[in-house]
Amino acid sequence: MSPRRVDGCAFCAIAEGRVPAARIADEPRALAFLDARPVFKGHVLVVTQDHVADLAELPEEDLEPLFGLARRVANALEKGLGAQGAFVGLNHRISQSVPHLHVHVIPRTKGDGLRGFFWPRRKYESKDEAEQIAAKIRGALESAR
Repeated sequence: MSPRRVDGCAFCAIAEGRVPAARIADEPRALAFLDARPVFKGHVLVVTQDHVADLAELPEEDLEPLFGLARRVANALEKGLGAQGAFVGLNHRISQSVPHLHVHVIPRTKGDGLRGFFWPRRKYESKDEAEQIAAKIRGALESAR
């Protein structure tokens, strides 16, 4: 079965070979290529071969191919570029520059200037507030089963 692609999607065009990209890996269910606007040189995007808009749409059978490739790329950044580690992350709906699920794998070294996450951090007002929020998330997670 051939991959499901969407016209007008930049990552589908890369997967089809209609748009050039510096490919890192091309596997049956996932593809990895250099980000055209890297945070640091070696910043890789790992995407699904099928067009999947966001994490909620990711089929179970694509979890390991996508995140397995992301894990292998993170390790390759250390071996290939001498990185000391990697930042691995994705945006789910909000802040997706391309509405096709993609995992950022960014090489990191101590003192590289990247300060944790890319946004300001906040504290919970109390342990009670944190527990109330955790309970809401647990309840939603349990009801989704």
